[in-house]
Amino acid sequence: MVTVDLEGKIAIVTGGANGIGKAASIKLAKAGAQVVVCDINYEGAEAVAEEIRKTGGNGRAVKTDVSNEDDVNALVNQTLSEFNHIDILVNNAGVSRAIKFIDTDLAQFEKFLNVNVRGVFLCCQAVLPHMIRQNHGKIVNVSSIAGREADEFFVVYSATKFAVIGLTQGLAKEMAEYNINVNAVCPGIVRTELWENLLRQLKTSNEYQNLDNEQIWDQFMTTIPMRRSQEPEDIANAIVFLSSDLAKNITGQALNICGGLRPR
Repeated sequence: MVTVDLEGKIAIVTGGANGIGKAASIKLAKAGAQVVVCDINYEGAEAVAEEIRKTGGNGRAVKTDVSNEDDVNALVNQTLSEFNHIDILVNNAGVSRAIKFIDTDLAQFEKFLNVNVRGVFLCCQAVLPHMIRQNHGKIVNVSSIAGREADEFFVVYSATKFAVIGLTQGLAKEMAEYNINVNAVCPGIVRTELWENLLRQLKTSNEYQNLDNEQIWDQFMTTIPMRRSQEPEDIANAIVFLSSDLAKNITGQALNICGGLRPR
């Protein structure tokens, strides 16, 4: 039997309070990692950390705004102070909104950039010097299938997720000499709290205004060849794999997890 062994590894998961981040935190802990769950929602992050502890794992919660450089540096310093090293970084924190490009104002554009791109940049910059010194590390960035092919209503969101993939590819080449793997996962349609908000936003558009949330959701399901949405655990499984030595020769990749919705 092939198993993922992350015993003794220290992992940081951003946006860990719910959805994909929560699932990734729990799965990493089950594989043996000690997990620092960070989120701007501290209560949510602490609830996930407590769930990890109740099952015998080691979970810590840290309130972090990934777009704030001081917050990110404090997160990394606190992790190093407690655990002395960082082996895995999962950049999951992100924001999305269904909105036409023409209706997107500068403040909304900057929020997308600050969380989805600046957050990844700051976390990588803060963690990489330590991974370089120890000559190993795994970084998994959460992009999106919208970062492979842009869609209407998600123009700016898609642009930020394209940026995450570009950062992943370039960084993987720069970090290869230090035995640091940098990859991305590209979730498809995952019905998290974020998607519930998107469904409500889509109802305001002419195309969907006569449909309820479930009817809109069913329309999206028909676009997926496997006819089912992805679960947070599906994305978490890929994150755990890419964080392990089973993926030691995989770097610079963006893995679609979308039931065939985007074949490449």
